[in-house]
Amino acid sequence: MNAMMPPHQLRRTTRPRWRRLASVLVAALLGSAAFFVETQPAVAATTPWLTVSGGYASFTVPADHIKNTMGDVSLLVVDGDFGPSFNRSEYGLSLNGNSWTGIIGPLPAGLYSYQLTGDDTKVIKDPTNPTSVTSQPTLSTFLVAGDSTRLLTDVPSGKGGTVKNLAYEGDRPDQKRSASVWTPPGYDARRAQLYPVLFLLSGEDRSDTDWIDLGRSRQILDNLSVQGQLTPMVVVMGGGGEADADKVLGNLMTASRREYRIATDPAHQAVAGLSAGASTVVAMALSRPGRFGYVGSFAGSFSGEGRRDARAVNVATKLLRLYTGNMTDPAYNPTYRLMRQLDRAGIRYEFDGVAPDLGHNWTAWQNNLADFVPRLFRTVPNHGPSRGHLALTREFVPPSAGATPRLTTDANGDTFATVETGLDFGAARHVTLWGNWAPGGSWLRLPLSKSGERWRGTVGPLKPWMYYYQFIVDLTAKKDTSNPTKVTSEPNWSTFLAPGKAARPLTDVPAGKGGKVETFTYTSAVAGQERSSLVWTPPGYDARRTKPYPVLYLQHGGGQNYTDWVEMGRARQILDNAFVDGKLVPMVVVMSNGNVSDFTKELLENIVPAARTRYNISHEPAQQALAGLSMGGFQTYAVLTSHPGEFAYVGTFSAALLTTTDIDAAAINKGTKLLQVYTGDVTDFVYSLTMSTLSTFDTLGIKYQFGGVTQGPHGWDTWQKNLIDFAPRLFR
Repeated sequence: MNAMMPPHQLRRTTRPRWRRLASVLVAALLGSAAFFVETQPAVAATTPWLTVSGGYASFTVPADHIKNTMGDVSLLVVDGDFGPSFNRSEYGLSLNGNSWTGIIGPLPAGLYSYQLTGDDTKVIKDPTNPTSVTSQPTLSTFLVAGDSTRLLTDVPSGKGGTVKNLAYEGDRPDQKRSASVWTPPGYDARRAQLYPVLFLLSGEDRSDTDWIDLGRSRQILDNLSVQGQLTPMVVVMGGGGEADADKVLGNLMTASRREYRIATDPAHQAVAGLSAGASTVVAMALSRPGRFGYVGSFAGSFSGEGRRDARAVNVATKLLRLYTGNMTDPAYNPTYRLMRQLDRAGIRYEFDGVAPDLGHNWTAWQNNLADFVPRLFRTVPNHGPSRGHLALTREFVPPSAGATPRLTTDANGDTFATVETGLDFGAARHVTLWGNWAPGGSWLRLPLSKSGERWRGTVGPLKPWMYYYQFIVDLTAKKDTSNPTKVTSEPNWSTFLAPGKAARPLTDVPAGKGGKVETFTYTSAVAGQERSSLVWTPPGYDARRTKPYPVLYLQHGGGQNYTDWVEMGRARQILDNAFVDGKLVPMVVVMSNGNVSDFTKELLENIVPAARTRYNISHEPAQQALAGLSMGGFQTYAVLTSHPGEFAYVGTFSAALLTTTDIDAAAINKGTKLLQVYTGDVTDFVYSLTMSTLSTFDTLGIKYQFGGVTQGPHGWDTWQKNLIDFAPRLFR
């Protein structure tokens, strides 16, 4: 098995040898181009396709339903806002028996929307999820609860306001539009005092109902009202991205005044919008000051030039507050330019700061609304950025054509990676960037945007660690040929390191301070050929030292090779840093090819004797260790149970015991100083087997140490952390 990722992530992107290896290991473990939309199930579905627990979203989609609605598909993804910054991404599902399945998480608290897409073109709604998005019938939503989502939850019955529809004319008399209107609890249509009003605009290609379905405006307004943070007001949610937006807004205001008891003076009128709607309100505030006393721009811009009447704007506008997401937000640079323009003109404004973890999406705009509304029609003490938000001191300049990725760091020290294709894919219809960006290091495909004949995208923020990626061009994997890094066993992958303190174990040590990695060749009687291993020797290694060095035999996973621990696992850097920090007993580490019919025989009769001939390493069991990930971990268990005591130190990363037949627990306990077991979290598809193995050990009385659940999937993010923890435990 290609231990780097679960099978669903490799469908249509790997070589035939993967499929053969996958079949072998799975058996061991278990004993069209036209766009298509389907919104109704072919057969009534009762069992939920989605379950959410502890921040993990688990999908189980019946294969028959997909076949009946989409036909035969080679790739099924959940298209949702799971990516970094809550941006849209595609999470691949795996076809297991009669279902397409997958688990992603832990997801940050928030509201998520998703649909199912087959082969890039065929889209359906989850018929088992009763939620809906009026403007986009294929979308469903779910909420991951947490402190940051308290305003997104329903208030107790009877405590909230009321939402009704309001009809009004568009920019033509024959064009009918609809708005959603929230009135506060206890709204009195006959009250003598008129209610203040907020006109809340959506953006281009968005509906007024999106503020209800995706923006959770009703819940936000209800919760702020219950908490006493909202001046009782009427909120009218309408259009905002039209060609003649000023006329449409005027019609909306007229219709609202006919139906609701709302104020008409600027001091009691506010307007805010998102994206194109935000651009509309900024233009109004600057070109027609005095219409609204309060103005909010959620990821908007203003490109208008010329002199502005700063005095008129400042006198008429009590609040002009700007919002933007991070470098992935298209409004990031326009917001910077707008701020500089306002500064030059002497126009007062407030800036909420850069939201470091949010892009151009509804999660950002929910936060914007929650910050903006409590500032309306009242005096507030705080006029600065929200807590944790960053200054915006310069534009983000995407890289010019050339080597990628280009890394940019924000004021938090987080990394944003911008990747661009060459000119080869100008005719492509769908290009994504597939990498370990998801929470815990799972894999997501991020859609790229076409720019001329190239495709480009920026992903982030990325916490300090190692990342690997490839392009998926119309369902076919392609390498980023401008990135010189390589992965021998999987040639389409490229890698890069996001710098930072947490990534130090994966970074190069100063020149001359680290060990050496070299290749040695030996004859394999099992494979019937010459084979190679990579060997790390510690700094100061002495081939003539009187006392032989202890040795760790470190094995890769299925579908991989002896090069992967160095090229993908960063074993060299991990060992070098542990040695420099004084955490590592000087040892030799042998990384060999485990792709063989009888690994136990290969190890004991070929690899070990050859390594002893070439290197000054110990023959004593107490000075020998064996560890492996995934398939290599299964092989490690096989050696442990068939030759107990041969290796005093044993480690398994995301693996399990395949059989309990003829296991001598007493011999294992006597000959093993350390049996250290690691697993990823529930997104690691071997997790349940690993936990079952621990129960088996308990039943048999086998002594072990459990390294705990490592947050991450069946992938290198997990195994790198395992090696960082395991290596310093050896030979002490």
